[in-house]
Amino acid sequence: MTAQLCLAQEPEADRLLSEDPFALLTGMLLDQQYPLEHAFRGPRKIADRMDGFDIHRIAAADQQAFEELCSTPPAIHRYGRSMARRTQDLARYVLEHYDGDTAAIWTAGDPDGTEVLRRLKDLPGYGDQKARIFLALLGKQLGVRPAGWERAAGAYSEPNSRRSAADIVDQETLLEVRAFKKEAKAAAKATGK
Repeated sequence: MTAQLCLAQEPEADRLLSEDPFALLTGMLLDQQYPLEHAFRGPRKIADRMDGFDIHRIAAADQQAFEELCSTPPAIHRYGRSMARRTQDLARYVLEHYDGDTAAIWTAGDPDGTEVLRRLKDLPGYGDQKARIFLALLGKQLGVRPAGWERAAGAYSEPNSRRSAADIVDQETLLEVRAFKKEAKAAAKATGK
């Protein structure tokens, strides 16, 4: 991964997301019920406290100690302990299924977009929507564009949209995504959905 992401809105945190695919996968995992930029800062907080961000060390860490590390203020998430467990589950899954090579999720065996989406949905803590957003992020910002990725990512792949993390490239687009989500939530509430 060579693109410089701007999801955490902090240079060091964004550098880690840009250089380490597992950090990016973890940031996306944390992006729920928590401000997006703070979720994507989570991997950097872990790295600072573990003297580096290492999938093997995260997976092997004592669960209670890792929960404490993740929930100590400033915590990685509003629900620091539960997200610590999810982060460890994700690390263990990637180690077990991809030998620790996170990028293999979207590269191993030259998968098409539908297969990458399936692999993402299989990840602990990733549902359909999160998987589609991550696939769109790969395509829009990292140049990972397996055949059919736009169809698999759905509306999140639309050019120039402001729906999700896939569309955030600076402070302005973060605010535009936040406004889109607020409008969508209000519309859903108005229609009773």
